[in-house]
Amino acid sequence: MTHSVKFLFVSFLIFFISSNLSAQKFLPTEFPDRIVLTWAEEPTTSQSVTWRTASDILNSKAQIILAPNTPIYLDSVESFEAITESLEVDSVKANYHSVTFRNLNPATTYAYRVGNEGTWSEWFQFTTAPEKGAPFSFVYFGDAQNNLKSQWSRIIRQAYSNLPKAAFMLHAGDLINRTQSDSEWGEWNYAGSFINAMIPSISTPGNHEYDRDEDGSLVLDYHWQKQFTLPENGPEGFEESVYYIDYSDLRIISLNSQEIVSDEESMEIQRVWLEKVLTENTQKWTVITFHHPIYSSGTGRDNKEFREAFKPIFDKFKVDLVLQGHDHSYGRGRNLSSGVGNQDPESQGPVYVVSVSGPKMYNLTFDKWMDRAASNTQLYQLITIEGNRLSYGAYTAKGDLYDAFDLIKEKGKSKQFIDRADKAIQEAIELTPGSEEKMTPEEMAEYMKTYKGGN
Repeated sequence: MTHSVKFLFVSFLIFFISSNLSAQKFLPTEFPDRIVLTWAEEPTTSQSVTWRTASDILNSKAQIILAPNTPIYLDSVESFEAITESLEVDSVKANYHSVTFRNLNPATTYAYRVGNEGTWSEWFQFTTAPEKGAPFSFVYFGDAQNNLKSQWSRIIRQAYSNLPKAAFMLHAGDLINRTQSDSEWGEWNYAGSFINAMIPSISTPGNHEYDRDEDGSLVLDYHWQKQFTLPENGPEGFEESVYYIDYSDLRIISLNSQEIVSDEESMEIQRVWLEKVLTENTQKWTVITFHHPIYSSGTGRDNKEFREAFKPIFDKFKVDLVLQGHDHSYGRGRNLSSGVGNQDPESQGPVYVVSVSGPKMYNLTFDKWMDRAASNTQLYQLITIEGNRLSYGAYTAKGDLYDAFDLIKEKGKSKQFIDRADKAIQEAIELTPGSEEKMTPEEMAEYMKTYKGGN
């Protein structure tokens, strides 16, 4: 085992132990909690919401009204009975309830609440998606995973304070650390609190949302489909983890990379499905999200088979942006050949981004493909699409601009890339704490040469 691998293992062990000490239980009651907005259907005319109660609450409902400027008068609300499913995991028994509001008006704000007489939640608001062509912004988070209540909470809340009218939040896998941990999902929901109930989430699973059953088959965390009501337009067997959503001029596609890197059959099923979805795509902008990076930003990682199978598809269909997690560091680079950043402004392939929003950190890879990198830095990303321009900004936990670029598409011209990282703060490429004791002199020299220009 190399020093780098040992360091990753020790870091993981420390985080695993710390995350299990005195875990808060977040037990369900008769009052709704874990209220999460998602989309199962067309975002212009529908909105899905999921919530949790104690297991003896068998009937729950949702009420909705066009959001007024007056107080909410109950004689104008519509009520909908929820679909209820039970879940007993991690010694916690609960019921999960869901409603999909349909026949809504585009670009319209609604107020809603969930529960029942005597146990209603507060009233929340959401705004349906606009018609095609309208500008919008969204937030992208890399791995949250660890210390969700104590440390990830400030990231999601800082992102909300920076962009309170975000159309949705995209989570690129490893939302939690331990599969089937109800307390960790409790922390994730606590950190997002009312934000989750007002801004829809688009989530793709990571490796930490999976474990294996007795025969070795991959099993997605049982909480996933109970608390996220996501589209079922993916291939059979991958419902609510492989799917696409169209929002204004954007098609956003979720792939299940844990299945891709673990199983050749799953890889092929998703590859064929993706090519079909991209062939039929008429949206101006295309963003794909999954967990395991095509190009890794973290030490000692590489997903070669995944890259060889899917990168040609991304190139063929001129995908604009690929948003990933897993490597607990930050990297952003253009369409690449092999391990070298491509500065060609005429490149039509994707911009690849790897990011991390939680506090667990790895050192950067020695194979520097990135045009902009960061170690030991918690980040969130704000992305705006307006007509022919996609504007990207990565921000630190304090709200400082860390990285930025624009993509511009004009009819009859090649896609233009404008790097705006010169407007950001200094690049954070310091080693994570304790690295000096755990890296060999050769590894240290290679790192310094790669990121600091050392000899």
